[in-house]
Amino acid sequence: MSFPMFGQSICHMAGRKPNLFYIFRSSVRSAVLVALLSAVGLYRPLTARAATYSDLHDFNPSAGDPSNFNSTRPAQGRDGNFYVESRNGGTANQGTLFSVSPTGTVKVILSFNGTNGSDETGGVTLGTDGELYGNTFSGGTLGNGVTFKVTTGGSYAPLHNFANTGDGVAPVNALVIGNDGNFYGLTDSNPETFYKVTPAGVLTTLHTFSTAQGFQGGQLSLGRDGNFYGGMNLGGAHNFGTAFKVTTTGALTVLHNFTGADGTDAATGMVQAGNGVFYGTASVGGTNNAGVVYKLTPTGAFTVLHNFAPATDGSFLGVLILATDGNLYGVAINGGASSCGTIFKVTPAGAFSVVHTFDNTHGCNPEGYLTQGTDGKLYGLTNAGGAHGNGTFFSLNVGLAPFASLLPSSGKVGSKIGILGQGFSSSSVVKFNGLKATTVVPMGTTFLLATVPAGASDGKVTVTTGTTTLTTQTFIVHNSWSRGAAMPTPRMAGAIGAINGKIYVVSGATVSGLTTVNEIYSPATNTWTTGAPIPTARFAVAGAVVNGILYVMGGADSAQTPLSVVEAYDPMTNTWTTKAPMPTPDDSMTAVVENGFIYVVGGFTSGARSAIVQRYNPATNIWTTEAPLLLAKSGSTLGLLGTTIISTGGLPNTGNPTGDTEGYHAASNSWSTLKADPTVRQAACGASIAGQLYVAGGSGSGMFSDSLTLNESYSLTTNAWTTQAPMPKAVIGAMPAVANNNLLYCIGGTDDGRLGFGNFFNNVQIYQP
Repeated sequence: MSFPMFGQSICHMAGRKPNLFYIFRSSVRSAVLVALLSAVGLYRPLTARAATYSDLHDFNPSAGDPSNFNSTRPAQGRDGNFYVESRNGGTANQGTLFSVSPTGTVKVILSFNGTNGSDETGGVTLGTDGELYGNTFSGGTLGNGVTFKVTTGGSYAPLHNFANTGDGVAPVNALVIGNDGNFYGLTDSNPETFYKVTPAGVLTTLHTFSTAQGFQGGQLSLGRDGNFYGGMNLGGAHNFGTAFKVTTTGALTVLHNFTGADGTDAATGMVQAGNGVFYGTASVGGTNNAGVVYKLTPTGAFTVLHNFAPATDGSFLGVLILATDGNLYGVAINGGASSCGTIFKVTPAGAFSVVHTFDNTHGCNPEGYLTQGTDGKLYGLTNAGGAHGNGTFFSLNVGLAPFASLLPSSGKVGSKIGILGQGFSSSSVVKFNGLKATTVVPMGTTFLLATVPAGASDGKVTVTTGTTTLTTQTFIVHNSWSRGAAMPTPRMAGAIGAINGKIYVVSGATVSGLTTVNEIYSPATNTWTTGAPIPTARFAVAGAVVNGILYVMGGADSAQTPLSVVEAYDPMTNTWTTKAPMPTPDDSMTAVVENGFIYVVGGFTSGARSAIVQRYNPATNIWTTEAPLLLAKSGSTLGLLGTTIISTGGLPNTGNPTGDTEGYHAASNSWSTLKADPTVRQAACGASIAGQLYVAGGSGSGMFSDSLTLNESYSLTTNAWTTQAPMPKAVIGAMPAVANNNLLYCIGGTDDGRLGFGNFFNNVQIYQP
């Protein structure tokens, strides 16, 4: 039997209501149960723990208070207060948006009346402009739900009224701000949609879910790679829901299909921890059918960390948050010693503990979200219990220090970043990873604006006021370069591939000749290790990864003779195997993967630059020859934008590098001419990330020298090139890889493209788009 869960609707027809956590709970039943257990001596209040719980406000509808909080998230505003939605109360008794101070003072700032929305769910999100952005499941001028913005003073403006004309119906849960400053969310419209809405109200439907991808969705979260991650209650391979990743252009990947035994109803979604792994909850399912906490790598490796025991841990789980101690906190809405729910903690290593059990007197049935205030405390609401039986606003002090919070948590040099906190003044000093910001504008004691200074790098932001220093989460400086630990063997033109978060750099040319080394870089630990050496030493080789296997193709031997040999490395067994050779021996070519096929493009063969395109099917170990490039060239940069393979730059038979850019369409097996790169170059470091092809370094006007630092990006959508931040070190023949953090790694290289000449480098240059 399937039950409605987090973020889904009970019915998709007229008169539908959003799925509510409290379908599974009753404050009356909870109070009665506590009374009965107490009467027979089975109920005992828990003894005090290190965590200090405070009942800050007991909601009383008869005194004009809001009530009925549907899976809502308190959002801290610039003024330090929290902003919350209710489904009841207000002038029309159709719900409110209200503020509540950290001490529990409640003030209604907006009443919903149907026309401006109804069935509020999920909560609001603080925008970079200081306004609050949210949606309602129903209502609006068309009755299908509305996305809106409202000032903290209560001035309301609709952004989009859903019409069910491709835009979906019934937006659910809190909106998420993307790195582009726009808001992203889901509708619960069967089929569900993933959409983007700008602060000005322009809505774009980016993806419509299939049943195989899941349905009845909920809360999204933003990953460090700029993509969005979430879960679905149902659908997928086993109809128990999915966990997925979706890009800002709507490309969706199912990362895990739930089976029921490992959880189901996972619309509560997940959050990324400091180790790069995602942690989430499935509301029910698992060993005791009470829900699970799981971890999931960005590549889809799934592990159940804890199966909930209803009597002690609680049941029916809400959304996890990542607190400043690096641990995950969440709520179980039911169960626990008093059958009123719990607050729990999970460490990144998977250690589970209950940090508070609700007792009904001070709240019962906590809502789906917690929020960590900048004072370090955890804040939330219950939907029942308290002095009036209509819920509470509470805080839980688990001993975490005050901190500052960024809005947004990434940006380019020169962008203005909002910082939430407390105790700010005109003398506050802001530093980005230790570099002082010269422009800081305080806007009260709880908010300031700081401009990202030139030279800023990824890291924590600090705000020092007098003797007090508050620290933020990591700030990502976009369009910036950083360095990783040096590669053990300086070299250029080897094969490279990223597998399960690690980067494998194989063979290539060194100052003393060719090498067979296989050196492995871990971005997570910034360290190098060694794998089994490749059987055939070579350089000017192509590498590509399919299903966790690194394929190394062609290249040249020490006599600079093109090769056809293909060898495959399996990091799970640390072994190499020989595969079917390429039909045409080739070196100085590049490779890219599209739809599971490896395309090896251009190169040098039979004494000349080549336009040949050779396609390899790893599943059948068979090569075919496809339509050739329009211009024969070696050393081009390849990338996949959507389903189009882009080849740019390279060295043609004229002997001078080119900016030629072409696009290959597998469906028609044809190439077309695209906007040429204004910078002619060959042997650059490049790859596609988030819909852009980045091309850095390489050799410019000279055939072998003239190394570059220039970095450009190409957009297929606009067919245009944009200059980006230059590389720190000019380099030719650096080996490019994109790890699961969506950074471009340019490893090694030389200042002269010829074998046996120039200097060979072991630099690891890392670009953050």
